[in-house]
Amino acid sequence: MSDSFELEDAPAPAPVRNPSYFDGLNDSQREAVEAVEGPVLVLAGAGTGKTRVLTTRLAHILMQNRAGPGEVLAVTFTNKAAREMKERVSRLVGRPVEGWWVGTFHAIGARLLRAHAEAVGLSPQFTILDADDQVRLIKQLTDIHEIDPKRLPPRAISGIIQRWKDRGYMPDKVPTSEAETGEGKVLTLYKEYQARLLTLNAADFGDLLLLCLELFRKRPEILKEYQRRFRYVMVDEYQDTNVSQYLWLRLLAQEHRNICCVGDDDQSIYSWRGAEVGNILRFEEDFPGARVVRLERNYRSTPHILAAASGLITFNEGRLGKTLWTDVNEGEKVRVRGVWDGEAEARMVGDEIESLQNKGQKLNQVAILVRAGFQTREFEERLITIGIPYRVIGGPRFYERQEIRDAVAYLRVVAQPDDDLAFERIVNLPSRGIGKTTLQTIHTYARAEQTSLTRAIATLLETDELRPQAKKALAEVMATFDLWRTIAGTMAPAELCAQILDESGYVDMWRMKKEPDAPGRIDNLKELVAALEDFETMGQFLEHVSLVMENEERSDHDKVNIMTLHGAKGLEFESVFLPGWEEGLFPNQRSLDEGGNASLEEERRLAYVGITRARVRAMISFAANRRIYGQWQSAVPSRFVDELPGEHIDMMSESGVYTRRDGAVKQADDAYLDVEGIGRSRRLMIRSERPQSYKPTAGDGEKLSVGIRIFHQKFGYGRVAYVDGDKLDIEFEKAGIKRVMASFVSPA
Repeated sequence: MSDSFELEDAPAPAPVRNPSYFDGLNDSQREAVEAVEGPVLVLAGAGTGKTRVLTTRLAHILMQNRAGPGEVLAVTFTNKAAREMKERVSRLVGRPVEGWWVGTFHAIGARLLRAHAEAVGLSPQFTILDADDQVRLIKQLTDIHEIDPKRLPPRAISGIIQRWKDRGYMPDKVPTSEAETGEGKVLTLYKEYQARLLTLNAADFGDLLLLCLELFRKRPEILKEYQRRFRYVMVDEYQDTNVSQYLWLRLLAQEHRNICCVGDDDQSIYSWRGAEVGNILRFEEDFPGARVVRLERNYRSTPHILAAASGLITFNEGRLGKTLWTDVNEGEKVRVRGVWDGEAEARMVGDEIESLQNKGQKLNQVAILVRAGFQTREFEERLITIGIPYRVIGGPRFYERQEIRDAVAYLRVVAQPDDDLAFERIVNLPSRGIGKTTLQTIHTYARAEQTSLTRAIATLLETDELRPQAKKALAEVMATFDLWRTIAGTMAPAELCAQILDESGYVDMWRMKKEPDAPGRIDNLKELVAALEDFETMGQFLEHVSLVMENEERSDHDKVNIMTLHGAKGLEFESVFLPGWEEGLFPNQRSLDEGGNASLEEERRLAYVGITRARVRAMISFAANRRIYGQWQSAVPSRFVDELPGEHIDMMSESGVYTRRDGAVKQADDAYLDVEGIGRSRRLMIRSERPQSYKPTAGDGEKLSVGIRIFHQKFGYGRVAYVDGDKLDIEFEKAGIKRVMASFVSPA
């Protein structure tokens, strides 16, 4: 057996009196550091100094001679965190530390497997496959079984298999309730996939822990050796562990039971990645007699920010409970702003950032945190308009996304048939059977004749240079583009774009892929269509895109940060903007439909994470209307807005003050918007100055004015109560008072 070792009895602890590394620790932090015997759960709230606790605890164990570096297992989720832990501990103990068992789950799992590879049918030099390799291997198997990739895409199959691995299921352990996934074909492929991996002497990332569990099951003597070796087990971000990681940790900690898990149940936001919040919630059941230490003193945010976040998260039932506090100055209340639509929201946020910049705020200390990727477009365009540099973290900028580039390429070819770069990008997207050989023939002819690809194709379609199948596909493509050019002058750009995306099959291509990110890509395409509503011609839009793309990365590093809420975990900023707090968007309706109350609680944890990223100021905003796929949709504020503690927030609209009421609204001269929430009703008072000089025009040309009876497709019949430009307050017979666009109604 490889990597065998002998352990001597641990030397007697040598107490260190008032060690310097305790300096600056608060009482709770010191308690967590000194609690080195038995199971310990450190509930570390946002900004409470958990990294310092982890590193100081490890240094304390080493300095007290309770264990050597090779007898402590410290697990992190990122290589960066592992490196930082090593560096900090080395500084604390005053010397480089050798023989570490510090690293990510995958890194330590791979180290264990390479030491005992033969026990699971591999050799120590096994290859670790990345995601693309996994999909490629699965595609080979689906081809053998003649499985239709449209019904069961290889990438979707890979996702199912990885989820099974995250939950600790070898092929023979997949529950009966899931064995029939894909008519039983996925389980069959899983078995063959694992056999193929052994033949290739390879493992994927899921195997790095799953095969460790198999190793421990088949060879209990190996498990016993590691249980004896690791006198102390420490893990960071415990709330993000999946089932395999949980089982692996629990097994290794059984001998000495000196396991310390650090995490925050209120920041468990990765269930879609396999994380199980239940792992941290049942820690005391798994390790009877466990000590729980709560780190509640926050060193990041102001009292109002912490109180707003803490008040919101108390609506979750699945939590262990803690309350963050700080002794810093009170600071600003969390501002909550209601606006008319997404464009107004982006304008408001842009103005706020510009004002902060003028007051000396560094832009890299400003963040816009969105729930969905498609939300970034309006903020990107607004920041470009006012000349504020920005970066999109965790993904490309809106117009740099693959699906947006593809869609814009279609529009470019319609507008300019000789745009070879755009044409080549999408001529076989979605797949039309136009292969590399065909394109090479076209390129060769185009270069010889010094003409464009589309002109070359027009000539080659009249010859026999191309294969019949390719000629037929190209003829259809050319005819379709000709049709789009014919109607381009008679349709609004947004309508034309929607038609192109539909008739080209491009949207259907993403629907059929069934990949985890496919719904988000479709949402981005809908947002692109909505973006075209602002332009009179396609040429104007394409010029705008060119200018946006020309917004090169500047040499300075002072830029506003735009990212998703998921991507912001672990980060902090002086000023944070949280837009799009509306039902359906946040909490996300798709998540609620799929996961019910468990998903609602995770969405609320995501809101908690967003608020606690802010150090000095936070602004939450919601819009009364959102334009999705070129269609206006009325929106109601997120239930999370109503759950924020009123004494710690400042609610206002663009033109006045929003006053939230739990009961009836006080009598006032102001009109109000009555919003029925899913959780509980709430009413928002809207104070505004409303000029009545302009009378909007309904669809049939008749002037609309107060008192006219109208019909709205969503809300039914009602009478105009107030006119504000092209916006109407209408008292509907069944829906009550609503504000709608004039173009959405017609005289009854």
